Amino acid sequence: MKLPNNQKAFTLIELLLVVAVIATLAVIVFLALNPAQRLKDAKDARRTTDVDQILSAIHEYVIDTKGTFPVSSPQAEVQLGTATSGCGIVTGGCNALSTACTDLSVKLVKYLDVMPIDPTGTQYVTKYTVIVDANNIVTVRACAADNGNISASR
Repeated sequence: MKLPNNQKAFTLIELLLVVAVIATLAVIVFLALNPAQRLKDAKDARRTTDVDQILSAIHEYVIDTKGTFPVSSPQAEVQLGTATSGCGIVTGGCNALSTACTDLSVKLVKYLDVMPIDPTGTQYVTKYTVIVDANNIVTVRACAADNGNISASR
């Protein structure tokens, strides 16, 4: 079919060129946004919030019990959870070698509705650790952090 002389149309080459340019721009934008990194950042933001919540709950417990810690002081680093085995973890700045998790959910129920769990953890192995040093400084760590060490001390 031949078009009248006053009508114009795009050629196949022009259409393919436009599609190629749009595809190239889409790839550049996709790579610039880096969705995998955004997911890691979102998980780490949750871990930071969880660490702060656990630390605040422990300190509220200490205040209410007039200086008694929910875990023994000083102590080796312990992972939080309800598992009776499989809690040894040496990653993300953590050094919890105990095989049994420490369950603080009962002691801290007044301060936490639910014990925070790492995005990759379970209620049995939360992937958060607690350590109380000789000076009674409490440190809570997120052991599965994607972008470095996440911890808070008080």
